[in-house]
Amino acid sequence: MVFISESGMVTFWWVLNFFVRSCHDDGTIAQRKAQQRFRLYPWLKETPEMSMRAWRFDALSSLSDLSVHNEPMPAPQRGEVLVKVRAVSLNYRDIAPTLGRYVWPAKSGLIPCSDAAGEIVSVGENVTVFRPGDRVVSSFHARWLGGRLPAGLMLESYGTGSDGWLTEYKVVSQEAVVPLPEKVSFGEGATLPCAAVTAWNALSGSAPMRAGQTVLTLGTGGVSMFVVQLAKVVGATVISTTSSAEKAERLKALGADHIVNYRDVPNWGRYIKDDITGGTGVDCVVEVGGPATINQSLDAVRWGGEVVLVGFLSSDNPGIDYFHLKGSGAVVRSVAVGDRPMLEDLVRAWTASGLKPVIDSVFPFDRAREAFDHLMTGSHVGKIVITLSD
Repeated sequence: MVFISESGMVTFWWVLNFFVRSCHDDGTIAQRKAQQRFRLYPWLKETPEMSMRAWRFDALSSLSDLSVHNEPMPAPQRGEVLVKVRAVSLNYRDIAPTLGRYVWPAKSGLIPCSDAAGEIVSVGENVTVFRPGDRVVSSFHARWLGGRLPAGLMLESYGTGSDGWLTEYKVVSQEAVVPLPEKVSFGEGATLPCAAVTAWNALSGSAPMRAGQTVLTLGTGGVSMFVVQLAKVVGATVISTTSSAEKAERLKALGADHIVNYRDVPNWGRYIKDDITGGTGVDCVVEVGGPATINQSLDAVRWGGEVVLVGFLSSDNPGIDYFHLKGSGAVVRSVAVGDRPMLEDLVRAWTASGLKPVIDSVFPFDRAREAFDHLMTGSHVGKIVITLSD
């Protein structure tokens, strides 16, 4: 049995009466008051106007498991911000668990997607970095603030280990987002957290790309397209592989110097090293294909060059010959996107350069399933974006 003092009972009834009376207010004033009440008194039952929609993978057997849910709107606690999501972009990792190809364990029942941009609508106590109205973009790793990768971080990733961003509102720590400049739209900003930061990491890691050096990209997915753009900004020579004349034209328009159709040239790794670079090899390969392309990447790289392991798009896995790996002389580096400072650096550089991300298509929030279906076809060039209306 719980006993409440007379003063405590008065306080309880005062709060409850205040809550009931203010429900008769109109418009945004009532909504603003309701948000404040639920932040201060989270035990109060939420009203219908405080609900939101979120997409969840109820299971991970196929894309048909993705469905929309009506859920209570979260409230920011100490050090947290509530973000009204305005745009989300997709990555291959968003569908990989349904294909059984994800590198780390993935949980069902979660909200997918790691990349988003939006506007802060309210803040919790002790939030010093942001205020309502600020435009922000999500950091791929909410807890990687710099330095060595924290233990267990890959098991907490958005969409596979914790709820992601394909929702109308999301509460995160103030350190889990960074400012988005006004000149970058929400749709453009949503493409940056994973693919662009990965490209930035690949080119500016242990051996930063310099003018006159050569980088090899594979295909026309998000990471590869960002690598082409960023590499050209620093004056590098870009060699790109693709499978169609149409995609080849898109790569040329973006600035790629050499295009190799891997259907016409099956041994494209050796061809790139011997014929395009004159036997030297490329300085950097941004390897997004995975097990089916790694051996050709080792053929293409120069001695002492870098093969940056990014993705795992392929399902074939012929294995790696140790003597091939040793004989290539390559430095092999695996990246897991990047930390918060990398995102901040990328956003500044991207904004200053005036570059625009390659956006393949845009879908409204209600048609999110179609966006995932389009991603599954693999026919896209660049990024797929989902937008949320006001």
